[in-house]
Amino acid sequence: MSQVLKVPILDLKAEYAELRDEILQALDHVCQTSAFVEGPEVAALEREFADFIGVKHCVALSSGTAALHLGLLSFGVQAGCEVITTPNTFLATAEAITYCGATPVLVDIDPATANIDPKLIERAITPRTKAIIPVHLYGRPADMDPIREIAAKHNLKILEDAAQAVGARYRTQRVGGIGNCAAFSFYPAKNLGAYGEGGALTTNDDAIAKYARAARSHGQSARYEHEFVGFNYRMQGFQGAVLRIKLRRLHAWTDRRRAISQRYIESFAKVKLTMPKDDPRDYCVYHQFAIYVGNRNALIAKLAERGIDTAVHYPRPVNLQPAYLSLGDPAGTFPHAERACETVLSLPNHPYLSDAQVDHVISSVTEILGTD
Repeated sequence: MSQVLKVPILDLKAEYAELRDEILQALDHVCQTSAFVEGPEVAALEREFADFIGVKHCVALSSGTAALHLGLLSFGVQAGCEVITTPNTFLATAEAITYCGATPVLVDIDPATANIDPKLIERAITPRTKAIIPVHLYGRPADMDPIREIAAKHNLKILEDAAQAVGARYRTQRVGGIGNCAAFSFYPAKNLGAYGEGGALTTNDDAIAKYARAARSHGQSARYEHEFVGFNYRMQGFQGAVLRIKLRRLHAWTDRRRAISQRYIESFAKVKLTMPKDDPRDYCVYHQFAIYVGNRNALIAKLAERGIDTAVHYPRPVNLQPAYLSLGDPAGTFPHAERACETVLSLPNHPYLSDAQVDHVISSVTEILGTD
């Protein structure tokens, strides 16, 4: 019997094999200088990442969740406020709102993109609304122009959740510099991933950057000068060192992700599945390559038999998670988001896939689902 060609959903071991010498040297340097918390590597990452995004400020943090939290606090979000976002996201988007004592107000997605539908935002605005969090899901930019128009009209702030979208562009502008500020995650599985937790807040607003820099380190404006009660949201020196090495390769890695995704899009055009639509004016970085199928569990099992890993991002919308049943948005409230969560499946898409592995995924999905 011929050996099954394994296709992992992610391959951080292959990535490490390529980067190992550089990584070990950089980590040794952090140890030699004892710069374990923040320090020169983190400061250098902040400069380099700000340049990459095209913004004045990058504040390196301990996680993407911390970035969401501090972004909202910098807007003055507090108890009694409401923040509008999408139900089709990882829970951290809503959690950050809750951390501030505010209430998440959910708005359904545009089924074509899986991102928040700008046409539905305005009707969700109340006198308590303080901000909007558009999520650039799977690395596909949300439709920011109408969101910015709504925010300007109602005097609302915008926090981009760019956790999955490092390097993506909306029209000609990189995400991360479009709203008042943006949150990035460097969780290891991300397109730009740390070797542990990490995140960043990017902004062109001096006041937001100044607040976030103090808030991440116990509210300190200078050593042992605590202006307010803050948090321990600092980035570790190791993570700064690792991320600087990876940032230099991000363009090449993104090109490979996009090339694989383009092959999927072309190959699946007549297969019995649907895919989110890309706006040709935008630049999607395909953190996940998502498809929608009616028989998801059967497809997962059949692909697994052929050695192909898959994942579900995400199986439930925020409003149907036990943590947020208290919002009072029962099943049926957001039909497009619910349908997406019931049918979505992520296929392997990372820079270390070989052409043979990509061919195996394409032929297997096509064979299992059939064509129109």
